[in-house]
Amino acid sequence: MPSSKNNLLKDASGALGDLGTLLPLSLGAIGVAGLAPIPVLLGFAAFYIATGLYYRLPIPVQPMKAVTAVLLTTQVSAESLVASGVLIGVILLLLGSTGWINWLARLLPRSVLTGLQLGLGILLANMSLGLIGTSWAVGLTTLTVLIITLKMLPNMPAALIGLCASIAIGLLVGAPSLSLHITHSFTFSWPELPNITNWQQGFSMLVLPQLALTLTNAILLTALMAEDYFGEQAHRVSPARLSVSTGLANLFMVPLGALPMCHGAGGLAAHYRFGARTGTAPVLLGIGLLVTAMVPGGLASIGTIPMAGLGAMLLLAAFELAFTKRLRAAKPSCWPVIAITALITVWTDPFFGLLAGVGAETIRAAWERSQKVA
Repeated sequence: MPSSKNNLLKDASGALGDLGTLLPLSLGAIGVAGLAPIPVLLGFAAFYIATGLYYRLPIPVQPMKAVTAVLLTTQVSAESLVASGVLIGVILLLLGSTGWINWLARLLPRSVLTGLQLGLGILLANMSLGLIGTSWAVGLTTLTVLIITLKMLPNMPAALIGLCASIAIGLLVGAPSLSLHITHSFTFSWPELPNITNWQQGFSMLVLPQLALTLTNAILLTALMAEDYFGEQAHRVSPARLSVSTGLANLFMVPLGALPMCHGAGGLAAHYRFGARTGTAPVLLGIGLLVTAMVPGGLASIGTIPMAGLGAMLLLAAFELAFTKRLRAAKPSCWPVIAITALITVWTDPFFGLLAGVGAETIRAAWERSQKVA
């Protein structure tokens, strides 16, 4: 039976599994959009620690991808970002506290959710290849180290070993990293209160694009995957509770300068793939982010990690997310539904993938009924 020391090491390794998503998006919001680093990192630290203590499983915390993408590519004010966090928080609290999100989870067919998972895995893989492409030498070497460690040395902390190898090779070949040139790294800068224009901009540009992704990936799929991985241990990880915890985090922390945050199926796959099995993993990562935020030079230190190394970690997480046991065990009659859902998710976004999948499943079920009658 594995020792407690070995379990702690695996949890520490698994805690790093989702850095391929967490670091590029959050540091991008700091370096490109100009958010103050300390509130952003402290927001993730607090949510990660609270998540680990409450769920007692490696449930992830991630930047809200649609919100961050808009933030990095358009002129959105800090006040509009605050408005979006408050609005998302209120909506998710309402859905979770009323139980409406559980009703939605029961309504959606598993074939549609499996297709969404496949589509999101493909999107993550595409993102990871972009990161690996910044230095193929670092990316492919790190990927090889990770695979060999996971397959041949399953009791070793693969993510820790891969990260160290990535940094060493990156320094050797001069690979592009996440280095940031920030002069205000250790100052707090609270955003001002939103006005009516900020509320309107936050809702139209940030809330609407994000909600579909949050409801599907961060809540419904995260709950489903937790049940797949942990069975009865995941009884706390219900859609309603994930909705409430996400709502509370955004409602109270985004106004203090945090980036809008959520859970996520891809993050859960990443933590699990690299060894995390308990709530110790998110607590450890939260403590690490807390130290990074408060210790001088902390932000600069994580900025030395090569982007290609993070891409290699993200690629393995993408495969873990996409090619699930549920996908392999799906009935042949469900394959078209899964394929249509995944294709539309990749082509457009999860909301339209969800609609297309429900439509395809409705047609499939009607066809099966007609075959039985005939």
